[in-house]
Amino acid sequence: MHKPNYILLSFSVLLAILIGILGGGVMGGVAGYYTAQMIMPIEAAIPTAGPASPKTPLLQAAPPPTTNLVLKEDSAVVDAVRKTRPAVVTVINDLAGRGGLFGAGGGTASGSGIIIDSKGYIVTNDHVIDGERSLSVIYADGTQANANLVGADPIADIAVIKVDGQVPAVATFGDSNALEPGQVAIAIGSPLGEFRGTVTIGIVSALNRTVGRQEGLIQTDAAINNGNSGGPLLNSLGQVIGINTLVVRSTDNGDIAEGLGFAIPSNLARDIADQLIAGSKVEHPYVGVTFQPLDQSTANSLGIDTTQGVMVTQVMADSPAAQAGLKEQDVILGLDADKIDQNHSLLSLLSKHNAGDTVTLSVVRDGKHMDVKLVLAAHP
Repeated sequence: MHKPNYILLSFSVLLAILIGILGGGVMGGVAGYYTAQMIMPIEAAIPTAGPASPKTPLLQAAPPPTTNLVLKEDSAVVDAVRKTRPAVVTVINDLAGRGGLFGAGGGTASGSGIIIDSKGYIVTNDHVIDGERSLSVIYADGTQANANLVGADPIADIAVIKVDGQVPAVATFGDSNALEPGQVAIAIGSPLGEFRGTVTIGIVSALNRTVGRQEGLIQTDAAINNGNSGGPLLNSLGQVIGINTLVVRSTDNGDIAEGLGFAIPSNLARDIADQLIAGSKVEHPYVGVTFQPLDQSTANSLGIDTTQGVMVTQVMADSPAAQAGLKEQDVILGLDADKIDQNHSLLSLLSKHNAGDTVTLSVVRDGKHMDVKLVLAAHP
């Protein structure tokens, strides 16, 4: 028998072991690769708490939903203007000739007005139609119509004119007695006679202002210019609270002012317009004094502890006031049971009475209170 060759046998065993190790490694690597490829999508879907490997994708959070906002200009002011502007007109006054060559006309003047009735009645200022030869109006859409004068009240500066045919819109009146300083005030008119339907906005600056012979006016800082006269002053509901009548630009001593516009309260304007439409003559009760509102300085100088009243600055000869013995620097605090205050002017208190009525004025003279009775007359 041959002796086994232990050297060759050992070499064969070692070679077999080496081949086994190398083959197993290769097969293990292949198996591991395919296993990793199958597991990776599952792992990629699982968020990790630790820092992410740049080679391992993480689940990204969905972006927040986007909302597109659309701004709508449906504010109260826009609604008020949209509601009332179609009822605002430009009033054209073809002035009567005043001695021109061959009786030629005196040119034209213009202002604004507001349609108050579906029958075609329009309220404007007396000074807008003063000296008229013929009248016409221009509506908000640019169409034009002839107008006729119904009546006018120069004292209150109110006039009513009328157009025939269908009108584009009718305005609604508000209660001017309910106004308070600080409320929104919107003016619409035709400044300079050219810019029809111009809208300006401000606030009610004060109530019961006296300017010249006009008393009880609404003061506003809404821009009012020549041509706005006779146009409406509105609240934020689109209701007419006043008829624009004048603006103060400067004082006698040269001081320049801005934002001092004035309007006739709607309650007074409506009452006078109704009388004119009915064909009645408007009679204003007449006392026969000029006066100025009390301020703190004047009240202190007169020894009066209130600013709610008016001080007499002039007494007209042969007037009810003169006959009753009123004097300059008398302070009138009220009429009958009503007091003069920020909501009740002397004019508004007098408007409750007629010529021929006997009234009692509450007066302070030289620091002493007294009652003065007088008989109202019709305004001359």
